[in-house]
Amino acid sequence: MAFEITDEFLENLSELIISKNDTEITVLFAEVHFADIAEVLDEVDFDEAIYIIKLLDSEKTSEILTELDEDTREKILENLSAKEIAEEVEEMDSDDAADIIGELSEERQERVISALEDDELAADIKELLSYEDNTAGSLMAKELVKVYETWTVAGCMRRIRGQAKEVTRVHSIYVVDKDDKLVGRLSLKDLIIAKSDQKIADISKDTVDSVNVAEDDEEVAKIMAKYDLEAIPVVNNNNVLLGRITIDDIVDVLKEEADKDYQMAAGLTQDVDSDDSILQLTKARLPWLFLGLLGGVGAFLIMEGFHGVFAKYAALFFFTPLIAAMAGNVGVQSSAIIVQGLANDDVKGSINSRLFKETLLAALNGVILAIFLFLFVWAYQGKIDLALAISVSLVVVVIIAGLIGTFVPLFLNKRGIDPAIATGPFITTSNDIFGILIYFLISKLILGI
Repeated sequence: MAFEITDEFLENLSELIISKNDTEITVLFAEVHFADIAEVLDEVDFDEAIYIIKLLDSEKTSEILTELDEDTREKILENLSAKEIAEEVEEMDSDDAADIIGELSEERQERVISALEDDELAADIKELLSYEDNTAGSLMAKELVKVYETWTVAGCMRRIRGQAKEVTRVHSIYVVDKDDKLVGRLSLKDLIIAKSDQKIADISKDTVDSVNVAEDDEEVAKIMAKYDLEAIPVVNNNNVLLGRITIDDIVDVLKEEADKDYQMAAGLTQDVDSDDSILQLTKARLPWLFLGLLGGVGAFLIMEGFHGVFAKYAALFFFTPLIAAMAGNVGVQSSAIIVQGLANDDVKGSINSRLFKETLLAALNGVILAIFLFLFVWAYQGKIDLALAISVSLVVVVIIAGLIGTFVPLFLNKRGIDPAIATGPFITTSNDIFGILIYFLISKLILGI
């Protein structure tokens, strides 16, 4: 049964903490998964969270720290000494340890690393912290199982037992040459059924997918998704095996990218949470809101320039929101599909072929919508020329909006800019302005004003 955080549970926990009944608290959390405990710590008062972290053993709290909300973890780390953080870190895999220490100030990083008793872990963390953010190097863990191609199966079995103790889950055994260069991989099945005197080189597979340590984390995610990998080795420019990236790290990357793209599409210029300060939220929202304001001013100036059209055909004014809304909706639909395709690496072919396809699609949709709108305006206003002007404008606006929504993210992607920035306010505002301008130009032309 899934663990559930109820008000009764939280009240009981608070009473146990107030009474300092450490034994009962330990028993309470004994069978609870660390991810669930992390959710509890996000719910309770901060002082209670600190109390629980310091009470439970490091083997469990080290896992809890990796699952905590970033803001909660930051506050907890600020209230732990360098020695206490070091004790937690020593129970973690090297990649998680580097992530936790990387959140500290440089001064505290040095103090925590100095407090580590495991010199090898300290060296691994320093190496991992030296890599650029959002690269394979910053994602990888140093723990892995590797064997040399010259070993025999019998010798290999003895040696990998010691290595496997340091690895949470063994996905693959990597084969290296005398210079530690990656030359292949070895399955556990092949190792188990092989004869004890066989050489590893004779039973290993030469083909092995790997990524360079400087590879962008999004590219790593695409490679692992494409080949359905649970783990992938990381090498340097000389093909020397440095570490491995596991699927759980890639899931985190995909979630972060999805969150970032969603926020950019919603018009947020930086990563924010609902619990952030009013100032932080304002700084994230204001730039796109200002763009929307400029778009509104632009639409006003366009409409003011066609005040003569309104004087003769006032009904045109009342259809302006419809034209603007259709332009924005079509543009966002087109850009969202392209952005999603780019993210999944599904967009193939040239920009011209995409634009041609979008033109046909938008024209078909536009004509169907325009027929309905033509009949409505004609029946409601009784003026066939007015109905024709509005419906023709709608077809053209839908086509232009579709082209803009398709072209902009493709263009941004070609220029190395995140195409997610094209959706939301950017596309909506630009299509509103172009849509209104096209609407009045075509209406003026057809109505002969």
